[in-house]
Amino acid sequence: MARLEQKRKNRRKTNGWAKELLDTGIYLLVVLIMTYLVITYVGQRTQVEGSSMESTLSDGDNLIVDKLSYRFYDPERFDIIVFPYRFEPDTYYIKRIIGLPGETVRIDADGVIYINDEPLSEHYGKDVILDPGLAWQPIELGENDYFVLGDNRNNSTDSRMPDVGVLKRGELIGRAFVRIWPFSKFGLLHK
Repeated sequence: MARLEQKRKNRRKTNGWAKELLDTGIYLLVVLIMTYLVITYVGQRTQVEGSSMESTLSDGDNLIVDKLSYRFYDPERFDIIVFPYRFEPDTYYIKRIIGLPGETVRIDADGVIYINDEPLSEHYGKDVILDPGLAWQPIELGENDYFVLGDNRNNSTDSRMPDVGVLKRGELIGRAFVRIWPFSKFGLLHK
């Protein structure tokens, strides 16, 4: 009888241990799935490399990219967005939206940006644009097209260059939402 009772106790211990292991495995699986969903559909961390967005963003700044809001709202002029570079896998660019769908963008010889033949009033690009690139002629944006520039206009590969060009809405991963590092510059990144 004592031996039978001992076997039952051992079985309960084994079942308890196995149940605990199964519960922990399920918990970890749920955490991994939730993490994947957040990173894929809601937001992700990215790091700025280079100086094309100076003085707004600096080399080494860490940002959270909001990947969710463009599923419900259209991108707006002056949003800072992230998109993949077409010719290099796992390379992403960070630029500012200047031209919206249906608009015509042009940059004249004096470096003035025109939207539908009206000078653009903005304060992000502080230097006079020396090279209008493709935008020396009017660029007509289609219904899903966006024209982007870096804030450091004379040191930026952006929509003025053939290898970036006009972006399609589907190429926009999301908008840079908040700077999380360095802590001295922590804050939201919108108008």
